[in-house]
Amino acid sequence: MAEFIFRCFASGSSGNCYYLGNRREGILIDAGISARTIRSNLFEMGLDFRNIMGVLVTHDHADHIRAVGTIGERFHVPIYATRDIHAGIDHNYGVQEKLRTSRKFYEKGEPFQLCGMTVNTFTISHDSTDCVSYVIDYEGQRFMIATDVGCVDETLEQYVETANHLVVEANHDEQLLLNGPYPSYLKSRILSDRGHMSNHTCGLLLSEHHNPGLKNIFLCHLSKENNDPEVALDTVSGYLRGIGVEPGRDVNLVALERLTPSPVYDLLNNTSSTPGMLNFQTP
Repeated sequence: MAEFIFRCFASGSSGNCYYLGNRREGILIDAGISARTIRSNLFEMGLDFRNIMGVLVTHDHADHIRAVGTIGERFHVPIYATRDIHAGIDHNYGVQEKLRTSRKFYEKGEPFQLCGMTVNTFTISHDSTDCVSYVIDYEGQRFMIATDVGCVDETLEQYVETANHLVVEANHDEQLLLNGPYPSYLKSRILSDRGHMSNHTCGLLLSEHHNPGLKNIFLCHLSKENNDPEVALDTVSGYLRGIGVEPGRDVNLVALERLTPSPVYDLLNNTSSTPGMLNFQTP
C-alpha cells in the first residue's frame, strides 16, 4: 500500500526542516536545525539518517542549512541543490562541516526522481544566493513548499492552482512588523520583493488561486516577533471564507510551530497522528 507522509520538525527563523516520504524511507526538505534534533525526531518515527535518501535545500540561509554538512558528510546523505545554492553553502560560516562527497546538483525546471517521487523546482524571489520552491508528485498527489517568498509571480500562482498539499509562508503581520522592535533596515528588507510573504499576501494568493483539490495548507516560517499563529490563521481563514472555502470543512489549515515537531500527516488518507500511532518501522 502506497504511503505519502509529511512531518514538520521546525519552521521559522530559528530553523526549518521537513520530512516527506513513507514509513521506511524519505527525504528532508532543508536542515536548519541541529543534526541531533533531526535524528531525535526521526527516531520518534522509527527512522534514522540511513532511511533518508536526500536533503532538498531551498536556499543558503543558515536557518535552512545549518546541519547539511553534518548530515551529508558524517551520515552520507546526498544534499541536493542548484550550483548557486551549493556555492552559497560553501561560503556560509553557519555550516561548520563543508560538503565534499555528498553534493548533488540539479537544474531548475528539470524534473528528477528521488525516493520514488518526481521533484520539480522553480525560482522563488528571496535575498539569498538562489532560492527554489519544490513541487513533489507522488501517487497522484502534489506536495508543494514555498518558503521565504519575497514576491508572488505567475509561476508560483500556477503551481498553487495544482497543489493538493501546500506548505506556504505566512511570515508576518504587516502592522505587527511596522510597529514592532525591528530596526528600519530590517523591516524594509522583510517587506521588499526579496524578503518574506505576509499573512495578507498569503491569504490573497490562496483565495485568488484556490483549487478544489487542495486538501492541506500548512502555514510556515511564522515570525516570533512579528506574527502570531492565531493572527495568521484568522487572516488566511478570512480570505478563504471570502471565496466560500471553510477551513476545517473544505480544507485543513494549520500554522506550523516554530520549534515543536508537528503530528505526522498521512497525505494519501488525509489524516494525522502522533508518530507512535502510525506504527513506523524501519526496513
